[in-house]
Amino acid sequence: MKYTLSDLLDNFRIRSQRENYASIVKTIEQGVEFRGTNLWVLVFAIFIASLGLNVNSPAVIIGAMLVSPLMGPIMGMGLAMGINDLSLLRKSAVNYGFAAVISLLTSTLYFKLSPMNEAHSEILARTSPNIYDVLIAFVGGLAGILATASKLKGNVLPGVAIATALMPPLCTAGYGIATGQGRFFIGAFYLFVINTVFIALATLITVRFMHFPMRAQINPQRARRAKHIIWAVTALTVLPSVYLGYEIITETRLRTRAEKFIETEATIPGDFLLKKSIDTTKKSITLIFGGKPINEAQKDILKQRLKNYDLEGIDLQIRQGFSTDDGGSKDDTETLEQNRQANLNLARQILNELVAQGTPVHDLALRAATRVGSTAENPVWLAHITTSQAMRAEEKKRVEKWLKVRLEAEDLAVSFAETK
Repeated sequence: MKYTLSDLLDNFRIRSQRENYASIVKTIEQGVEFRGTNLWVLVFAIFIASLGLNVNSPAVIIGAMLVSPLMGPIMGMGLAMGINDLSLLRKSAVNYGFAAVISLLTSTLYFKLSPMNEAHSEILARTSPNIYDVLIAFVGGLAGILATASKLKGNVLPGVAIATALMPPLCTAGYGIATGQGRFFIGAFYLFVINTVFIALATLITVRFMHFPMRAQINPQRARRAKHIIWAVTALTVLPSVYLGYEIITETRLRTRAEKFIETEATIPGDFLLKKSIDTTKKSITLIFGGKPINEAQKDILKQRLKNYDLEGIDLQIRQGFSTDDGGSKDDTETLEQNRQANLNLARQILNELVAQGTPVHDLALRAATRVGSTAENPVWLAHITTSQAMRAEEKKRVEKWLKVRLEAEDLAVSFAETK
């Protein structure tokens, strides 16, 4: 049997599977409003997502995204702009704003009451949008409107809800408000806005591509006014998306080069990289090391290597978190106290992260040291973990591997003991 190009193209045609326009519009309109069941589902979804972020559980966060009804008003705005329906646009925008406020209030209340306020990886992941978030939102929006317009919806919509991830950024923004950390709120809300703009834009493009009939206006004057408002809103949707896309591409490229620089060059003999921070807005990189004191010559060498990664103009800050040097300076007491405090803060943070993972940790001892032998002196991290119950060998191995990655340590010595 001969398989032609025409047969291949037929596989991509969706006309035969498309619902009638009235049915599609009705389905989207029903998902726009937040009242009764829809509103309670939104509140519960916010609580579930907040719990997931709080305990750093991706599975719980995915569950919240599956039940979240936030896609409704966003697709409603895209549809309204595509079919010139001013009343639907107004209704969608009002419900979108209402849902966002309710979500922020709910998540803020949760994190205010929660005894655990550590910023785990699932929270941190929602504070730094990149170009992939833009692409996910746009392609997710395309999949969402196509699934809604199809008779064969299948399991596409739940997948779109997970991919576009509208709920976690709002909860993270609430976390930022509850803990008074503005950068968390701004970064997470920025991601939520990106998702909103690109989902609505994808819906608008698909609606026009599928030639949805425009809504007729009886009053010619009102029709012109509606058309002007729709075009203004469309421009306000598209133009920021272009700007956001450009900004995110620029930031992502800068962050990628900075990460490459840190991975390749930020190695100083006798020192450990404790913490790294890349600020694409201020164009700065901050590296905090622990170990032997770092002299100005070593800092200058690192700064000179920035040009090899197209990072000219970047402000490179190199700091000492704590030092293993016990020299006889008159400032020893103050320096040692600063080092002790930095090491204490790091140990507390790692202890909290282990507890959040479900590890039965009772207490933790952690410090940087130097391994000496007949051949060379090498830096090593020492960790002693006391657990409240027995741990299996594979669980201990998992914790050891995690610690090695978390501390970015080439050499790590871990011991375990049980409380008596």
